[in-house]
Amino acid sequence: QVQLVESGGGLVQPGGSLRLSCTVFGFTLDYYSIAWFRQAPGKGREGVSCIRSSDGSPYYADSVKGRFTISRSTNGYTVFLQMYSLKPEDTGVYYCNIGGNWGQGTQVTVSS
Repeated sequence: QVQLVESGGGLVQPGGSLRLSCTVFGFTLDYYSIAWFRQAPGKGREGVSCIRSSDGSPYYADSVKGRFTISRSTNGYTVFLQMYSLKPEDTGVYYCNIGGNWGQGTQVTVSS
């Protein structure tokens, strides 16, 4: 059974950092594009970052470029999203998507 489990969210002050994790069960990350999305209150889900399966290159939305870093573990089962210099507009539920499968999401709240 394929399952994705996100963790690492929480409440942080503006300018703070968080590292999100997405661990997969039932398959490995090999051969799949890996993506993080987020959904702010009252808004649609938007893409934040991804690692392309074709060449392993990362992509970042303009709103997070220079502040977020996507990476994957060497064992092939966990994806990370390191977030620095967080802003209130980064608040939302963060989801990972791998091979078309969604996790349950983890809440990130940036507030003083």
